[in-house]
Amino acid sequence: MATDPSLHQLRLLLVLAEELHFGRAAKRMFISQPAFSRQIRTLEERLGVGLVERSTRQVELTRAGEALLPQVRAVVDAADDLLGTAETQAHPTASDRVVLGSYISALPALRILLDEIRGRHSGPGVEWRAVDNITQVTAPLDGEVDAVICYGPMPSDFETLRLGSEARFACIPGTHPLAERETVTLADLADLCVIGFSPHVPREYREFWAADPRPDGTPVRYTHHVATTLEDCVSLASLGHGTRFITESTLALMPRPGVRFVPVSDLPPCTALLAWPTTRPLNSGFSSLLRLLRAHARTTDEDTLRKSNRRWWNTA
Repeated sequence: MATDPSLHQLRLLLVLAEELHFGRAAKRMFISQPAFSRQIRTLEERLGVGLVERSTRQVELTRAGEALLPQVRAVVDAADDLLGTAETQAHPTASDRVVLGSYISALPALRILLDEIRGRHSGPGVEWRAVDNITQVTAPLDGEVDAVICYGPMPSDFETLRLGSEARFACIPGTHPLAERETVTLADLADLCVIGFSPHVPREYREFWAADPRPDGTPVRYTHHVATTLEDCVSLASLGHGTRFITESTLALMPRPGVRFVPVSDLPPCTALLAWPTTRPLNSGFSSLLRLLRAHARTTDEDTLRKSNRRWWNTA
């Protein structure tokens, strides 16, 4: 029987240290909360020390947990380096080639993020590929890109790094009465159909981005349209063909005539992620970029962002 902590358990601890909430951490890692809790308890048993103070209202790291966290992070980073080096030896010509996918609308934020990181550290060159809400899953699995910068949730065969969070807004036709409101609720939007998703979009992703079902249990009604890109969604909404929920960054990146972006007071925020498949080894270039993004992500906690009035992509 194994007595050493597993790499997976160490990764779970790092996520729990960021979220300080078992439910959110488990959801982020796409496992059940009881399974997540069992893994943390097993890690504590294998290390012989308590790592987490649990209560009904909050989760905090113990003094030992705080002390061990830098070493845990170093072990995880070293493991990523090992996998990257192994990939380099197996495929030496691809070692420094990092290909990231993202939505076209995310390019301005992605450029700021990578420019800031390169300004402070030497890092690998990055190529870019456009993805939509279907190919953000298929492109990494097929090896077309090393990883994607996207908004969750992602399927369970992906590992993710939280980069930050954003509020979500309702994209409403400019002629609709709700377009003049300063804020709306999900109940206010009950009569507006949601612009349809492709059947190839993962169910969990569709349900999150359509808020389906609504808090009262009512299922969402969808239009017959199929929109896989943000550009399609905004264009269809501007023509009066339903609504979709969009990220806060879209307000600046995707202005369009005939459409309004209205805050939704009871809609949970979304999470910006770096996501890559668990089934493929990491090349050295991506491992290097991952280390830099992990360091950057530690500066994107909500308190820091709120006090500095910055966003997750420009927290330098």
